[in-house]
Amino acid sequence: MAVVRQEAIGLPELGIRGMQEADVDEVLRIERASYAFPWTEGIFRDCLRVNYICRVVEIGPAIVGYGIMSLGAGEAHLLNVCVGDPYRCRGIGRRLLMHLLQLAAAAGAKDAYLEARPSNISAIRLYQSLGFSQIGMRRGYYQAADGREDAIVLKRYID
Repeated sequence: MAVVRQEAIGLPELGIRGMQEADVDEVLRIERASYAFPWTEGIFRDCLRVNYICRVVEIGPAIVGYGIMSLGAGEAHLLNVCVGDPYRCRGIGRRLLMHLLQLAAAAGAKDAYLEARPSNISAIRLYQSLGFSQIGMRRGYYQAADGREDAIVLKRYID
């Protein structure tokens, strides 16, 4: 498990490790609390089954966030990155994203891609602060309460 000291943000030691089947219930709890249209249990289990890069973030024994990334053809696709509400805006999402980008680089990926809802301003600011730039828009990509919401497509070169 990668353990990172987080004194600067007032948290005890933060750990990032591979997600396991036993973690899915807790990951699903965070997902459902975070999104109006959450991923299903089956999607998380499929991501594990096909060996996507699946990580959880722990503070002590508690899972407080997770990230799912696929790799292929020299590209990394960040599919789902989430930090539970009580732990947001404390540097955890940044640390998780940096960890995933390091794994992508080690696997030989040259570019990283992700989508974000235009309404998710804090996430977009985080991605931009890590070097992601908007390269396009996917119309009607996300399910929304009033129909569909577009997605901003972001890309970052992995160095």
